Amino acid sequence: MAVEQGGNIVLKLTLAKPLAASPASFSVASPARIAFDFPDTANGLGRNSQTLNAGDLRSVNVVQVGDQTRLVLNLSRVYPYETRQDGNDLLITLAVGQIREATSSLAQQSSQFAPAATGAADRHAIRDINFRRGKDGEGRLVVDLSDPNAGIDIRQQGESLVVDFLKTDAPEQLRRKLDVIDFGTPVSSVLTQTQGGNVRMTVTPRGLWEHNAYQSDSQFVLEVKPVKEDPNKLTQGTGKGRFSGEKLSLNFQNIDVRSVLQVIADFTNFNIITSDSVQGNLTLRLKDVPWDQALDIILQARGLDMRKNGNVIWIAPRDELAAREKLDLEAKAQVGDLEPLRTESFQINYHKAKSVAEFLKSKDQSVLSKRGSVLPDERSNKIFVNDVASRLEDIRRLIAEVDVEVRQVLIEAQIVEATDTFASNLGVRLGFGAKTGGQIGTTTGGVPVFRNTFGTGNLSSTGYQAGQITTIPDFNNSLGVNLPASSINNKSAGAFSFALWNSAATRYIDLEVSALEADGRGKVVSRPRVMTADKAEAIIEQGSEVPYQTQAGGGSTFPTVSFKKANLTLKVKPQITPDGKVMMALEVNKDQPRYDQPVAGGNVPIDTKHVKTDVVVENGGTVVIGGIYIQEVGSTTTKIPLLGDVPVLGYLFRNTERKDNKTELLVFITPRIINDQLGLR
Repeated sequence: MAVEQGGNIVLKLTLAKPLAASPASFSVASPARIAFDFPDTANGLGRNSQTLNAGDLRSVNVVQVGDQTRLVLNLSRVYPYETRQDGNDLLITLAVGQIREATSSLAQQSSQFAPAATGAADRHAIRDINFRRGKDGEGRLVVDLSDPNAGIDIRQQGESLVVDFLKTDAPEQLRRKLDVIDFGTPVSSVLTQTQGGNVRMTVTPRGLWEHNAYQSDSQFVLEVKPVKEDPNKLTQGTGKGRFSGEKLSLNFQNIDVRSVLQVIADFTNFNIITSDSVQGNLTLRLKDVPWDQALDIILQARGLDMRKNGNVIWIAPRDELAAREKLDLEAKAQVGDLEPLRTESFQINYHKAKSVAEFLKSKDQSVLSKRGSVLPDERSNKIFVNDVASRLEDIRRLIAEVDVEVRQVLIEAQIVEATDTFASNLGVRLGFGAKTGGQIGTTTGGVPVFRNTFGTGNLSSTGYQAGQITTIPDFNNSLGVNLPASSINNKSAGAFSFALWNSAATRYIDLEVSALEADGRGKVVSRPRVMTADKAEAIIEQGSEVPYQTQAGGGSTFPTVSFKKANLTLKVKPQITPDGKVMMALEVNKDQPRYDQPVAGGNVPIDTKHVKTDVVVENGGTVVIGGIYIQEVGSTTTKIPLLGDVPVLGYLFRNTERKDNKTELLVFITPRIINDQLGLR
């Protein structure tokens, strides 16, 4: 039962037993509804809906799912509400008087989610404001509140939506204007400012739109959805179904069709014009059906059709409407054949006049009439169109859409090559010798030659007489084990050697140890960058052309020379998406000739690194489009069999080489959209 008391609406619910706690509830602004959830409760009314018509409280719906029941109040507008238990009764009070007092100075179409708190000390606060884009292109304004009891009022003021948070404060960093046009939603800006003791948000949409608002605990969400207008549709909007008109019920027995159409006209405030050929009676019974669906049912039943122009609906038989439209089209065609031609010039700013003229003359479009013609002037970059007045207006709108400034994109690539090399080598040469023929060595000009055990030079000494030991042999030629450490990366190994003689200088042992350890790190960074227009391919390259000799065919003995490019190349074709991202078709090459490794014929091999891909990157963001990681690990041991395997002493009879080389290649891409007024965005 619902009654009006003191300007408020009180709805009384009687339950079988008192509730343990107040039911959970939430409200929706469009359509205006308040829902209450009752756990462990069944529907004992025997019906799922009941019409009340108590002020703005039109009806209630009761839906039971399992052991839970939901009560939905269908309102003309959302009001502040409160619940109170009185024994087995639950009293729901809609504060109609309070919202009327609070919004007496505000514009129409307002709705409140919660009553404003009473008392000077009862203040609320806004903690954060966020804006997001929904999956269907809607703009979603999300406001985090300090508590769920803040009074919220929404209304449409001119072309904007105004949201007032009553008795609410906002920090200084949130009191600003958000430019959200780049999100690609109907919302272009959101302005937050304080006004008296309240906070006001002004949402400025564009085009056709509709809004929906809801609140969950301390989070308030306002959605603004785009609407595509259909001139033949009776009700505009993005409802879930095909029909979204206000519901009505019809119950007639053998009633004249024209009378039923008059009832619908009175219900919808549309002007319905019925053709004289619409005749016959109809019996129908419709309950809680959208009025546009009811009208469609009536038209289908009697073979009728309609045409809508503004708030006027013309209803006639289908054949009559088709014949009428055919006559209209034929009349327009005849007028077009007789209408005088006019000549008008159009200045082309961002395209070539010749390309625009070819587009207008293309057979794939119908902008020009069959008598129309277009002539470009390349010197002034203008086009001259000779056609009827209606087609000239269409061409003017088309050129305004096509001849727009093309945005530019700066693409920067960063190619990083990192190397990490390590190698170690250890070897030993061991030899021995003895006195033969009464002397050691040979005499060369009376000057004994000594081996420098730490290098390659010679030590000279004089004062020796013939018949004495005048020359010390070169121990390198007498070593029995030859396992030296080899060079690494063209770097010779370090070496040291020593010799042991007996007291009579008749026998000796020579030992030479060579070792090398190399550790290197390097990084090569290449940064090609290029700027191009949206949807225009650009190429930048730097490098050299390497000659190749080839044998000529036939009887010629002279070789021919051809060239092959070894360049650093960036090829890109960007496309700016509606949401501000950059889609790119990329191709990156980094070729390097290897002059240190010529092949047969003296030709030079080329190391090639190539990446080709399509990516989507945020404006100013960086993405890794490719990478190559190579690691080469090896170990080689050369030894004398058996002796090289002896513990400890085996090091004198073997040579060990180890290497661990790493090479990594990464390619980074960063696109930036150029803004003429602000530079890089």
